[in-house]
Amino acid sequence: MTGETKSKYPPNMDQPLLRRLGQQVRERLAANPAVYQVPAEGVELYAVGDFMTPAECAKMIELIDATARPSIVFDLDYSSGYRTSYSGDLDPHDPFVRKISRRVDDLLGADPSFGESIQGQRYMPGQEFQPHHDWFHPGTSYWDFEMGRGGQRSFTTMAFLNDVEAGGSTEFTELGIALEPKPGVLLIWNNADPDGIPNTRTMHAGRPVQQGAKYIFTKWYRAREWR
Repeated sequence: MTGETKSKYPPNMDQPLLRRLGQQVRERLAANPAVYQVPAEGVELYAVGDFMTPAECAKMIELIDATARPSIVFDLDYSSGYRTSYSGDLDPHDPFVRKISRRVDDLLGADPSFGESIQGQRYMPGQEFQPHHDWFHPGTSYWDFEMGRGGQRSFTTMAFLNDVEAGGSTEFTELGIALEPKPGVLLIWNNADPDGIPNTRTMHAGRPVQQGAKYIFTKWYRAREWR
């Protein structure tokens, strides 16, 4: 179906913005000694240890449990089996959520208005999120809607909140990299390449939890103000 839907938004309309944002965040992260760049061919992937304290992780888990509902992926629902976690957008006005959100903004040097609401996610045994990109694909049913409310996704930030007894890794399927959940660790990746083109090599998956539970939160950033 890709490419068949007529749109008023060209496929790479946000390329100049993504290129500029990529450069800004790249320079800021490179200057921060707490940020580790994960060796990854063709993808800008970073990790920050101890981004959140154990107490903050526990508080975030409580909020996720209070808001979690069956996950959807645009026009695919839970029953499709593509994304079988539970998730929910956390209240952006909650003082704790606002504090964590601003900490992520400051780390990236990102304009807070470009950031989506933090989404909490919970995976129980057998639940997963199959390989996908975080950036939006032209020609899809949601393309015009998303382009009209902030444009293409630029960066993804994702924090692990707990130890998982077995399974639950985040795997970058094009890179041969699988990252095990470590509480308090924040992952960051650029969804575009240095030229500002959405990067197909950012394909990733939340692999099935085998034992225990997995809690994470994700905050995505757009090329323009999100609304």
